[in-house]
Amino acid sequence: MQIRAGSQYFFKRCSCRTVGACPRLRRPSGAWNPGHGRWHYRLELPPDPAGRRRQVRRGGYPSRRAALAARDHARGLLDLAAGDATATAEVAGLILAARHCRPLPPVEAVRRRLGARRALGGSTTVAVYLDRWLAHRLVDENTRRTYSSLIHAHLVPHLGEVALDRLRLDDIRGMFAAIEAANEQVRAARRSTHPAVRDSVRGRRVTGPGTCHRIRAVLRVALNDAVADGLIPTNPATVIRLRPARLARPLVWTQPRVDRWQDTGEVPGPVMVWTPEQTGVFLDHVARYDRDLYPLLHLVAHTGLRRGEAVGLREADALLDRAELAVTQQVTTAGRVLQRKPPKSGAGNRVVALDAGTVAVLRGYRVHRPSTRGGGLFFVREDGQPWHPDAVSRRFRRLVADAGLPPVRLHDLRHGAATLALAAGVDLKVVQATLGHSTMKLTADTYTSVLPELAQAAAEAVAAAIPRRSHWRRLDVPAPGGGVPGAAQRWGMRRNPPGPSREASPPRVGC
Repeated sequence: MQIRAGSQYFFKRCSCRTVGACPRLRRPSGAWNPGHGRWHYRLELPPDPAGRRRQVRRGGYPSRRAALAARDHARGLLDLAAGDATATAEVAGLILAARHCRPLPPVEAVRRRLGARRALGGSTTVAVYLDRWLAHRLVDENTRRTYSSLIHAHLVPHLGEVALDRLRLDDIRGMFAAIEAANEQVRAARRSTHPAVRDSVRGRRVTGPGTCHRIRAVLRVALNDAVADGLIPTNPATVIRLRPARLARPLVWTQPRVDRWQDTGEVPGPVMVWTPEQTGVFLDHVARYDRDLYPLLHLVAHTGLRRGEAVGLREADALLDRAELAVTQQVTTAGRVLQRKPPKSGAGNRVVALDAGTVAVLRGYRVHRPSTRGGGLFFVREDGQPWHPDAVSRRFRRLVADAGLPPVRLHDLRHGAATLALAAGVDLKVVQATLGHSTMKLTADTYTSVLPELAQAAAEAVAAAIPRRSHWRRLDVPAPGGGVPGAAQRWGMRRNPPGPSREASPPRVGC
């Protein structure tokens, strides 16, 4: 049994199993025995909010000097509160929460935490912290708008009133549970037979798994910064688990899908890809009815450039004599304001090879291009001004509708270019470099789909690779007495190649 012996604030303990005080803790003279026991200290803490007395006892120190230094460390933490009741309660909670034999938080870390807390105006809420965090986050304007939308549409309504230092894992789980419950209400209202119920959710969107992952990502990054600033000890958003978000795989507009779309208006998926024939029909239509935009769309359909990369292509980067172009910038929008930025990633800064037909189209456009006032851009409007990316998308949608083709997005031309390259037998690594992807996995999983002709050819190639002495064939013979032949009569086994039947073997004679 552990026995305490010593003064009011510093004492020694040992783990000897004795009745009463251990006689080995002290020498016969009454002094402490330096070779037995460990030093401990006791410190009086401020009373709790109910006025109850609180003490902290910590020990295991090899010397009285080490125990004194640990006690002074705890006192230094309390002195940081400077008489502020909220800060004093917070520091006392930190001291009491420190596990046995674990060091107390560093003084500088607690000083930064209390300083940041005072700068934020006391015990801040999640809503106040997220607004201030976003204001100082170094991101581009489009990313800031996305963060702001996720914060104010989801995080603030569910977690905004929670104190930042009291945010727990259960609070975050409750937010995602509430989001899923709201999704079920929207789905149920859409299935309702009452028009008034359906109208009540008109315009409301379901928050999908991908959006939930983005919500968690924003919260995780913000709370990581809060941990670094000393506002909270740990980040509860790092351990939350969500349903996996499936990437939208491109689907090809096969003839059955086109027929169904013409009958019902149904689009099979969010990412659709034209067949080579449909792509050719579209480019022929654009070349005839919109010659100003045709060179840009021709380039996107053949190379898979992003919209901003095509609009932002510089005149100096169109190296037509070498049949290539360099992607060094993109034009994006923040509202109606145009921004010139570097490519989306490091891999996006690349050189793209051009085919002879595309080079001819771009050379012809350069000869007849209007006098450019687009700041050195290659593609300009009829008046010489630079294209606005949103205007390009609007004209693209109108051209698709006028051509009578099934709908695709402008970005889907990028998926289509990857699919056409795969159909042409281009190596996947080359497709990755042309599209400017950082990994081949992204190219294979997201930006390529298999054309029906390739799938059929692959199936025939697999069948031809399997050696068989015989194969099944359809027997187009009528059933006895007419009528529909049965399964056993429709299919039969035929030798390949056919040969003479074997003669009956003589019976075996055994002993």
